[in-house]
Amino acid sequence: MADEILTRTEGAVLILTLNRPEARNAVNQALAEALAQALAHYDADPNLRIAVLTGAGGCFCAGMDLKAFTRGERPSVPGAGFAGIVERPPAKPLIAAVEGYAVAGGFEIALSCDLIVAAENARFALPEVRRGLVAAAGGLLRLPRRLPYHLAMELALTGDTIDAPRAASLGLVNRIAPPGETLAAALKLAAAISENAPLAVMASKRIIAESGSWPTESLFTRQAAIVDPVVKSEDAQEGARAFAEKRAPLWRGV
Repeated sequence: MADEILTRTEGAVLILTLNRPEARNAVNQALAEALAQALAHYDADPNLRIAVLTGAGGCFCAGMDLKAFTRGERPSVPGAGFAGIVERPPAKPLIAAVEGYAVAGGFEIALSCDLIVAAENARFALPEVRRGLVAAAGGLLRLPRRLPYHLAMELALTGDTIDAPRAASLGLVNRIAPPGETLAAALKLAAAISENAPLAVMASKRIIAESGSWPTESLFTRQAAIVDPVVKSEDAQEGARAFAEKRAPLWRGV
């Protein structure tokens, strides 16, 4: 794995660290390719159930590396988009652990994650309009689905920041932690999720992520196509047996 992304595991949890602290973890092409590779490995490894994405040096991500941009670099991966994630997040759950700033593309990376844990002093913003750019890496698509329309519009058109406590009050952030303790809080949340059946967790994520675009008349039909293989899985039988036997289930992901 490239030095731009650090990886380590704690049991079934993969920890990914954006590792360009000298540039506030701004995304260049090397980081984008490294993150796409890391996420592909995460999805393919049956021993990994959930991942946490964080940034080195007390900052989550300052967005696209503008110095590289002026040299003609576009930090995108075919099929996965900006930073190797925004157009194709992993099938398995991903938690953003945000210290410091998640701005521009950094905010869009966080919005690509399924849950966000943020430090009390964390800040989020889409300041692209202040730089003659557009938040086209998912910010304008995802933010109105997470916040009220007029607030999403205000943030997109002004480029203003929103702090973590307000973001949490609006439901944009799942949990708040003291500065420096965000990763620990995210790992605690990850541990709770990793105890559950992996097939059921992935199916639940997929339904929530995709069902917003399904026609009303086909909601349950499309849901059934995702749920039926889970109901027929060995894990479903194991869950029922473990409940009856009053023991912890032993999930196999099949």
